Amino acid sequence: MFHRMFLSLLTIQVLGLGLLAHAQEPVPDDFPQFIVPGHEPEMDAMRRMMWLHYPPGGPKATLWDEWLSTPTLWPAVETKNAWRYMREQWSAALTGRVMDPEGYVATHQHTSIAHQLGWPFPFWAQGTGGWGWHFSLPGIDRAWHGTEERTQEGWALMNGSDAGIQDQAWNIALDAPFTAATAPALNIDPFNAPFLQLRWRATGLGNAKPYVEWTTQEHPEFAPERRFYFPPIESADVQYTMIPVYKHPEWKGVITQLRIQFGNEAPGGKVGIQSFFTNYDTRHNINNPNFVRGCANYFLWTGDINFLRGQINRMRTALRYVMKEFHAEQEGLVLTTWVGHEGRSGLEFVDGKKVIRSGEGIGNNYWDLLPMGYKDCYATIQYYDALRSMAEVERAIAAHPEWDVPLGVLAMTPDLLETHAAFVKQTGNRVFWNGTTGRFYCAIDADAVGHDYGFTFLNLEAIYYDFATPEHAASIMDWMCSDRIVDGDTSTGADIYHWRFGPRATTKRNKDYYFWAWSAPESIPWGGQVQDGGAVVGFSYYDLMARLKVRGPDNAAARLSEIAKWYDEVCAAGGYRAYYNGTREGTLQGGGTAGGLGADQEFFESLLLPQILFDGFLGFTPTATGFTLNPALPAAWPEYTVTRIRFQDSVLSIHATKDTFEITVLESATIPAKPALVTVDASMWKPAEAAGAAPDGHWDVALPMKGEALRFVRP
Repeated sequence: MFHRMFLSLLTIQVLGLGLLAHAQEPVPDDFPQFIVPGHEPEMDAMRRMMWLHYPPGGPKATLWDEWLSTPTLWPAVETKNAWRYMREQWSAALTGRVMDPEGYVATHQHTSIAHQLGWPFPFWAQGTGGWGWHFSLPGIDRAWHGTEERTQEGWALMNGSDAGIQDQAWNIALDAPFTAATAPALNIDPFNAPFLQLRWRATGLGNAKPYVEWTTQEHPEFAPERRFYFPPIESADVQYTMIPVYKHPEWKGVITQLRIQFGNEAPGGKVGIQSFFTNYDTRHNINNPNFVRGCANYFLWTGDINFLRGQINRMRTALRYVMKEFHAEQEGLVLTTWVGHEGRSGLEFVDGKKVIRSGEGIGNNYWDLLPMGYKDCYATIQYYDALRSMAEVERAIAAHPEWDVPLGVLAMTPDLLETHAAFVKQTGNRVFWNGTTGRFYCAIDADAVGHDYGFTFLNLEAIYYDFATPEHAASIMDWMCSDRIVDGDTSTGADIYHWRFGPRATTKRNKDYYFWAWSAPESIPWGGQVQDGGAVVGFSYYDLMARLKVRGPDNAAARLSEIAKWYDEVCAAGGYRAYYNGTREGTLQGGGTAGGLGADQEFFESLLLPQILFDGFLGFTPTATGFTLNPALPAAWPEYTVTRIRFQDSVLSIHATKDTFEITVLESATIPAKPALVTVDASMWKPAEAAGAAPDGHWDVALPMKGEALRFVRP
């Protein structure tokens, strides 16, 4: 069975033990505090939760670039030099994100035999019509890949000699020009094999032009018409080469034979083949927006113009890739046409019988069992937010020529980005809105069928990222808050919050909309799988933020209070694993086991939940020139203080009441890299010493130096 975020068992054990050990450490004094008189227990609960998930919350796979960057960059934690460590790790991770020559940003997930720049499953052994030959598979547990290591028996060499299997590869001496290795007879379905992957090492190839060629049932002889070139390598270490044969018009029919032509123009070289096999296209269409927003977040929080200078053209390229590869610039939405990503289910029911459609329904994001392809609402929301993030960064670059950030042919015009974002929002709300249920479809597949299982995470993120129109946002929150019932849903009313810490991920039982290898969803009870009635702790953040935005701070605070009570019970029991140990309803996913609830181990995004206290009630938002602030206190909170906020070169403490807020600078650079401006809406706030009207409807006030304070009041 395959589960969301199926990390290696060793990795999970390390993460699990590390979190358990960390949970036993006291919260350090210099970790940020949330102070509300009369509400100490719930503030303490959220602080402890934040501390539990903060140390392991640094950079992970590209999937988490946007989610984890802000929660780990703002706490001004001096203990163990944590804030510097987090900055260094984020800078290194984002700078090191692999981008292929076309502009696709790699997933950076764990080792597998799937697409090397994609998600670690599905892989060829999980479907029909794929093929693979592994002479050696070092570092990958067979329990994961389920394939055998094989000898070279049945392979044929031309102009080369067999040097045996050693050093984890089948070694071939290139005795004469144009050495070739032909695999035994096979049967490949191109739909289940859009890529070939060659794991190999080579010396002496020089400027060779290697290629693969194939025969089919219709064309049983090798010929130049069925040939695909790939780059040569010169390496004593094994390299992984992805060969996108799906791009070739003759990669069709039934493939009956494969041959690797090394293209060497002279004898004397050596080649070692570790593996040669087919791959599904397991790339994610949300990597590029996540990378763009992760880079933007890092720059906004640190003010690191050196980082921006080095990454801006990669950010631009990543965004342009979405525009072109997914037709987003023209269509106003993300249209994924990769093989297997057509949004159809891998399960089909014909005359009441289940039919497995191998190759269909490959995932595109975190929710990796769900197809969500072709016209993809989830990816469109992320793209919309990336456009707005890039517009802000580009506007700042244009306004600050002294930063010497590259412009040139890749530069993007902020106004055009914002105009396009508005087009995407308009298009997305029209195409993806399900008028019957009053919420968004997750996708419209290639057969023009919309899929709606009550995806709470998608709908709440649509509100959070300002993608949903005000009318659609109100409809979504009416559903979430039990003011209306959606006919046909399995979970309605208060049961949507059955798991207490947050809403179910879906509200309608799903037995038929999955990628093909998740072939028996009915065998797991409702709520026993994260993606079918289960819930993820971290995404309760989007619920709280949506409530705050649509229904106000009192509504969000009431929900937060219930979460704090649940978390106190968890801590009293000894942690998540002790709490959900079979004595109460609910099973945790993680460590290679299926479960309905995502809280620890590979669910790093649990760190998001306490962010409601910072992003939401405090209303702190970094900008390219400083930050905006708009506290939103519930009626029951007489005042609110957040301590130890690290913003760029300063450490701040902020105290707010209903009618005032004060920013105190605890630390600051003697000569800041650039002045930071505090921006407030003039209709809501004004500087305490200001007189007259604000220009352009907002106030911009420079952050003072160490030991000084800046005070704002209601106008």
